[in-house]
Amino acid sequence: MEGDSVTLHTDVETNKQEKIHWYFNDTRIAQISGDLSYICTDVQCNEGTERFRDRLKLDNQTGSLTITNITDTGLYELQIIRGSNSPMIFYVTVHGESRLFIKSVKEGESVTLDPGEIRKPNDLVTWSFNDSLIAEITGDQSKICTDDQCEERFRDRLKLDHQTGSLTITNLRTTDSGLYKLQISSHRFSIIRSFRVTVTGSPDTGIRVTVLRGYRGSPQDL
Repeated sequence: MEGDSVTLHTDVETNKQEKIHWYFNDTRIAQISGDLSYICTDVQCNEGTERFRDRLKLDNQTGSLTITNITDTGLYELQIIRGSNSPMIFYVTVHGESRLFIKSVKEGESVTLDPGEIRKPNDLVTWSFNDSLIAEITGDQSKICTDDQCEERFRDRLKLDHQTGSLTITNLRTTDSGLYKLQISSHRFSIIRSFRVTVTGSPDTGIRVTVLRGYRGSPQDL
């Protein structure tokens, strides 16, 4: 989705002898030299190239490329230059959706944060709330609230869908308002989606009683 972050994984460990080049639609956008003394991204690699300004991150151990706030559909090509080139091709399709999903719900209600994906069996799915891990799916195994603080906050109120990775929070409280982030990581790539949840207090449904001091009339006159 437009505005997501995506990591294109190389699944290799560099031995500091290779040169790693990344291209987008045949334009070089990132590079690591063999001795790691020179690492460039986007405008550093090509003067006048503004498309990915401040949105690329390189892992100097693996050469994996992370693109933040993605807007760019197209062909991404990795070349690891050893004795011969070893190209790896990624075709990334970006759909026009808001990068931040907004949810507004009432206290006591439930909300489902749906990534809109069908996860593969080996994908790693992690959910965080305000940067604290709250849920995880690894293969067929799942963990909810892995630390003591999380267990107290969301105890018995989280449900994970193993097929889609979606997260349901029940009996919402105003303290559950905040930023929820989903990361789905596969063998070749990972994506991050963000959800902003606002929980507002329940409307007052009680009976309001007004006492009129000094009133001397009959109750029927009220």
